[in-house]
Amino acid sequence: MRPLLHPCLVNGRSGDPALYIETLFERRAILFDLGDLSTVPPRKLQRVEHVFISHTHIDHFIGFDRLLRVHVGREKILKLYGPSGFIEQVHHKLQAYRWNLVDRYLNDLIFEVSEVRSAFEVRKAKFRLKNAFAVEDMGSTRLTDAKLCREATFQVVVALLEHRTPCLAFAVEEPVHVNIWKMGLPIGPWLRDLKRAVLENRSDDELIVVGVTPTVHRMPLGLLRKVVTVTAGQKIAYVTDAADTLANRDAIVALASNADLLFIEAAFAKADVQLAAERAHLTTDAAGRLAHTAGVRRVEPFHFSPRYSGQESCMLGEVMAAFAGGRQ
Repeated sequence: MRPLLHPCLVNGRSGDPALYIETLFERRAILFDLGDLSTVPPRKLQRVEHVFISHTHIDHFIGFDRLLRVHVGREKILKLYGPSGFIEQVHHKLQAYRWNLVDRYLNDLIFEVSEVRSAFEVRKAKFRLKNAFAVEDMGSTRLTDAKLCREATFQVVVALLEHRTPCLAFAVEEPVHVNIWKMGLPIGPWLRDLKRAVLENRSDDELIVVGVTPTVHRMPLGLLRKVVTVTAGQKIAYVTDAADTLANRDAIVALASNADLLFIEAAFAKADVQLAAERAHLTTDAAGRLAHTAGVRRVEPFHFSPRYSGQESCMLGEVMAAFAGGRQ
């Protein structure tokens, strides 16, 4: 199975948190956290449609300005999600700039911002370039089954953690994974449309455009289903900046349960458990044990503290030892 979701830690294991996940074939992307984005090419940032912010400490949100700069002047809707107070914080970010020339822009940039106020309530607001990014209230909605975002090809669920401030953890999941056996069929963007038709369970009679211009023809979806296999979807969990408390552990394990891949902070070494507690972070040992308990297939630790510069292999080894042993 060729994975649909391709994740990359923008700044490695020790830099500012930012996880870029690209959707294969579709040139779409999502971001978990907005640490330093200076190394991400504009063309890749322009693929981003959804941004999920754990919390707004500077190392998780400093990249907002670059995201804004790359998109101003483009027709785009960016959907942002964050913890309680997030709407006000985005508003302050935007109002730090003067927008008196917005009438000269042909295109409108829109931020749709959702803040998770509790396990059940999400408040929403909109900010439009053409309106000088004034707040446009969109009311509140209920959070059902922790599903924060739902698209045809993926959904994102959320968990509320404690970091001496509300902090969100996320898991992105494919409902199912659609794989196409080419069997002589031409390669091209039409394959994306075929996958979407299968995911949306459209009628077998629907005609699908096959091939690329100028050699295209149409075939019924029912006939094309013969070259399609549907399997369980991919799941990637993202956890950062969490105190090692019983409530946080339970929430992390539930969120990451049976994930294919878990990105989890391991800010402090096993020996520095007291320091980790004082800073409300996880140790390498805690991160590995949580990954084991959640039954994830692979764990990718990150957000190592700068105090361990040059010791990345040792930190990684501690996580993997705990992951393999599953000590409690």
